[in-house]
Amino acid sequence: MFENSLTLTAHRIILCHGWERRITAFMAGAVGVLAMPPIGLLPSLFITMTIAVWLIDGSTGDKKYAWFKKILSAASVGWWFGFGYFLCGLWWVGAAFLAEGEEFIWAMPLGVVGLPAALAVFHALGFGIARVLWSTGLGRIFAFTAGLGSTEWLRGHILTGFPWNTFGQAFGEYVITAQFASLIGIEGLNVLAILIFATPAFIATGATFKSKYRPLIWALCGLVIIVGYGGLRLGLNGGLYPQLDKANIVKNVRLRVVQPNISILEKHNVKNGEKLLETYLKLSDKATSAGTSSITDVTHVFWPESPFPFLLAQTPQALNQMSAKLQGKVTLITGAIRADSSGIAKTQRVYNSIHVVSKEGVIADSYDKVHLVPFGEYLPAPFQVALNKLGLRQFVHVPGGFEAGSLLRSIHADGMPAILPMICYEAIFPGEFTRDLIPGNASPGVIVNVTNDAWFGNSFGPYQHFSQSRIRSIEQGLPMIRSANTGISAVIDPYGRILKFLPIGVADVIDSPLPVALAMTIYLTYCKSFAIWLLLICASLAIFSSLTCRKIS
Repeated sequence: MFENSLTLTAHRIILCHGWERRITAFMAGAVGVLAMPPIGLLPSLFITMTIAVWLIDGSTGDKKYAWFKKILSAASVGWWFGFGYFLCGLWWVGAAFLAEGEEFIWAMPLGVVGLPAALAVFHALGFGIARVLWSTGLGRIFAFTAGLGSTEWLRGHILTGFPWNTFGQAFGEYVITAQFASLIGIEGLNVLAILIFATPAFIATGATFKSKYRPLIWALCGLVIIVGYGGLRLGLNGGLYPQLDKANIVKNVRLRVVQPNISILEKHNVKNGEKLLETYLKLSDKATSAGTSSITDVTHVFWPESPFPFLLAQTPQALNQMSAKLQGKVTLITGAIRADSSGIAKTQRVYNSIHVVSKEGVIADSYDKVHLVPFGEYLPAPFQVALNKLGLRQFVHVPGGFEAGSLLRSIHADGMPAILPMICYEAIFPGEFTRDLIPGNASPGVIVNVTNDAWFGNSFGPYQHFSQSRIRSIEQGLPMIRSANTGISAVIDPYGRILKFLPIGVADVIDSPLPVALAMTIYLTYCKSFAIWLLLICASLAIFSSLTCRKIS
């Protein structure tokens, strides 16, 4: 009965046309968002990927230019699929256009609709490539994986990259399935997600019992391996939930992570500089239990991304206030805006940075953000002059936007392992900010991620950002200290388990020990290119199948 119903559904989707076909594709993409944070309904990808395969099955053309029309039909339905996925997954971007009042409200459609429409081009290209490789039988699944997987990889790398909500992130929402990222990274999980979750398509279109169910059985075996590996890895290292009393921790390090919960308007108001600094210092000095009394109970304090509307390095009175509070006993790691001058005209360049403020109140080390947010932190060079003439600017209040830092590097704070810094957006890029890329002998022992998601309120955005950041710990075998302005702040161990956290919308601090880093993961050592090799294998199998089988006409 179930099989007959599924077959009828498949045939209707394959044969649908016009707006029915477009709406089906849009809805299929939208359903896939249910697998992403904060919902995390992993099985929804079975529906999304299965319908996508059937839609490509139905991409046909008449005799004249039939080959080209099949590809165009698949690309068209792929765009609608992608538009549904990105529109429903990135709707929260619109909150950023309202964060500072009405200045950017005119541009909201560009973010809420324009960005998904542009990103959907990647899925259109992926469906088109899949249709080129399409054939009957099992080859379809490899063609689909090769097409959509390759363009998802491209989405994360070209035009500065935007690997937000890749399908593999559905595995990253659960700490047990996320462990596989220590082997193949989130990009490898992305390819496996497409390959695994598309297999139910064969139940409705296979000719024999084996052709119907064998792909799904293999896919379920793959899921069992992913879950089994995660369970085994965690089980051998303290279990699914962290136990602080049994954790392997860095000696003589006591962390305090500050989450001030300050609005964008308040944070960007230059007149509020002194008030904001007082807020941070007061929170940093908070007693968190009967056994703690002040900031001197900890060794390192962490503040979020660009917490105040002034240049810390050029504001000695602020450094003096910090020094008085640190009392020669505590090191502060904070986001900050940094400026320097260069050239004959002494043009000021401004950076989004992390500063290490020593116990004496001196800036001992700094890191400048390397991967900036296009249109948020800078206007892309080809468009900057034209947009400036129209009176447009990036979201941040920096004339000309931020400059990108020149080098990914570790930073150092007394008493702590070397720090791998990630500022906000940088934490979503697998393989780009990793411990094996740091030159010299100071291999990082902890990730510090400072961020400000106040732009997006209590929407899906901060949850998705946090989930993607947490995967970096698993990929790299490093604990993470995350200080977010409005949340989610947390201390995460190198297995991705959350030791302590603060939810969105809370002004508070968390105190925690620092877990010891693991050795280099298999992903970093051997498998950073696993996704590329898997895509090549899928493409080869698809080509072989297309050469040995009659293509769907």
